[in-house]
Amino acid sequence: MTTKLGDFENLRVSRLVYHLYRIIPSTMNFNPSLSQLPNPTTKRIAMRISAPAERALRLGHPWVFDQSITEQSHTGGPGELAVIFDDKRHFLAVGLYDPTSPIRVRVLQHRQSAAINAGWFQNKLAAATQLRVPLERTDTTGYRLVHGENDGLPGLVIDRYAETLVLKLYTPAWIPHLKEFCDALGQVSPAEHLILRLSRTLQKQAEFLHGLRDGMTLSLQTPPDLILFKENDLTFESDPIHGQKTGFFLDQRDNRARVEKLSKGKSVLNVFAYTGGFSVYAARGGAKKVVSVDISAPALEAAVRNMGHNKLTVPHETFAEDAFEVLAGMAAQKRIFDLVIIDPPMFAQNEKQIASALAAYRKLTGLGLGVLQTGGSLVQASCSSRVDADSFFESIQQSAREAGRKLTEIERTGHALDHPIGFKEGAYLKCLFAVAS
Repeated sequence: MTTKLGDFENLRVSRLVYHLYRIIPSTMNFNPSLSQLPNPTTKRIAMRISAPAERALRLGHPWVFDQSITEQSHTGGPGELAVIFDDKRHFLAVGLYDPTSPIRVRVLQHRQSAAINAGWFQNKLAAATQLRVPLERTDTTGYRLVHGENDGLPGLVIDRYAETLVLKLYTPAWIPHLKEFCDALGQVSPAEHLILRLSRTLQKQAEFLHGLRDGMTLSLQTPPDLILFKENDLTFESDPIHGQKTGFFLDQRDNRARVEKLSKGKSVLNVFAYTGGFSVYAARGGAKKVVSVDISAPALEAAVRNMGHNKLTVPHETFAEDAFEVLAGMAAQKRIFDLVIIDPPMFAQNEKQIASALAAYRKLTGLGLGVLQTGGSLVQASCSSRVDADSFFESIQQSAREAGRKLTEIERTGHALDHPIGFKEGAYLKCLFAVAS
């Protein structure tokens, strides 16, 4: 790739206001490690991209891939602002540059220039907070506050658990902006504790972390090991440092509420139960018995505690074993349930894994139907963004036909309001509620 934009960069980028950074006092007190992070550079990368990438940007897509870049003024470091122009030298977008990722630019601002600073971060956080206001009416204190690209802050998510915020980064491009971002966060959505989580890829990039580490506390106050929060007036615990994701699967809140309404007087099997979210809702809904299956014994211990947090005394059996093996064993023993919930982890992390993921979903459907009462309800979900909704739902129906069962769909569901969808690839969660005859 050749560089041709040197003089053009100086002419055009200097006219933009991206070089202005200002500090806004925060209502939170932060770890001194934040103040030791490098300040964002005022130098900008001028960039042009291919015609297909330009069309995607005009439609609001938040990513620019490395192969889409046709001209670039200079090689930048993680966190430099890349300003993208069209072939007529008009501003298209500005975003965070990441030379370590195929997603070379994570777009912050489309079409109209703006100063990327604490004030800009405040506006984005305020918009995200406003979107989640309806949750206040549901006695819910655990929810996703920022859903990355879908809330206009690509490569970053924030989950709130009562007075603890968990900020997870997926790119080193956020590191130079972290202090300013946290200042804005303290203004818009302050909390007693702020915990930093880093993706597995980012944890390996120590040269860009400047001493930051996965699981460290960015606030002055150290949070408790286990955090209690509310979801639809139920109490759950989260372990944001050692647990999966940020400690809880917040995206299934609405589907858990739907399961509660289906559970009265039913025997319920919750497969891939993790810390028992669906199990607790089923118990409150009046289930006569709940069985939770997960490969993780510590997760199931948390599921038992979550039952206790809510003073639920429904018989609750746990199996810390492989879900496929447990389902097959239960079928052999002719154990039958009125309601079967199957909520597995992500099976497809890339295009090459889509076929195997669909095969796994079909197998789980068959195994689930093997222990489901005639007239019973099947709830099956997928969190694999690579698997589109139509393919997922068809895989379930195909497996049912092969098993000689008919599935009558009750409902197909997707994302809750705190997990908005801002672009095609942002849609990942899909769930089927059906009755099996």
